[in-house]
Amino acid sequence: NACTGKQGTADAKRMAELVAEGLRCKSEEVLVFSTGIIGRKLPMEKVEAGIERAVGFVKEQDNTGDFARGIMTTDLVPKTAATRFELGKTPVHVSGACKGSGMIAPNMATMLGVVVTDCAVAPAVLQKLCLEIIGDTFNCVTVDGDTSTNDSVVFLASGRAGNKSISAASGPDYEALRLGLHSVCDSLSRQIAADGEGATHTITVYVGGTKNDADAKKIARTIAESPLVKTAIAGNDPNWGRVLAAAGRAGVAFDPDEASLTVNNHELFREGQPLPFDKPTVAQALKPRDTSIVLLVGSGPGRAKFYTCDLTHGYITINAEYHT
Repeated sequence: NACTGKQGTADAKRMAELVAEGLRCKSEEVLVFSTGIIGRKLPMEKVEAGIERAVGFVKEQDNTGDFARGIMTTDLVPKTAATRFELGKTPVHVSGACKGSGMIAPNMATMLGVVVTDCAVAPAVLQKLCLEIIGDTFNCVTVDGDTSTNDSVVFLASGRAGNKSISAASGPDYEALRLGLHSVCDSLSRQIAADGEGATHTITVYVGGTKNDADAKKIARTIAESPLVKTAIAGNDPNWGRVLAAAGRAGVAFDPDEASLTVNNHELFREGQPLPFDKPTVAQALKPRDTSIVLLVGSGPGRAKFYTCDLTHGYITINAEYHT
């Protein structure tokens, strides 16, 4: 865990060494993930005993068990995703699992994720894909606008599919792999938002019409992290002014007379003018768990999508009692 000094570093190295000894590999080939209370050392006696049992299980079983459930902390549900596609006539698979439900904002925060593929691909190409895809998926999720100290996402490729190795960041095989990886990461990202601590709504914020994608991301993130927007959705309140106000303070200039806003297929604002709507009808439309906010601010090519959730008393309860 973070802020545990030299002992924390020694404990991490010890965990890697124990796994390496059990599986007969190098300790440098073992990736150590951790998330927990800042400054609290891990109970190494329990950890060492757990590693010994886990190594034995991996050796004896074809199936390594429910990894996604094993990494859960305050998560309510395990999070997995998978897809299959073909490179030529060679089937290729991508799958992933992650954990995360609080202290989640761009730069991932308290999130652990593993994405694996049997595709043969050069490490440099996979690293490029990793950075690009994370930027549009895991780094477009915000549960509470807060971050913590521990996060990790890794992409691993075994090459067992037997395809001709992808050695360049271009071409049809590269694009097929990119789409497969993006599909899995996008699904995992949405699952994180859906499982936000205390959440009763999963919110997808779409923004379009800006000069570029970066501007659209700024607006989408500001809306997604607005406590006023999140509490309005929690209360099924079609208070569209909160969305426009958040967009207006995002630091991106746009003309309100060119803006339009739709929430759960109900257009509430168009070209600088509020539209008449039946409040009870729209409030009823906001009751389902899935909520979409679509804001167009002009005719530019920029666009972005952010996943978030509402803010309820459940979030306060979980985090107020987390340490005690």
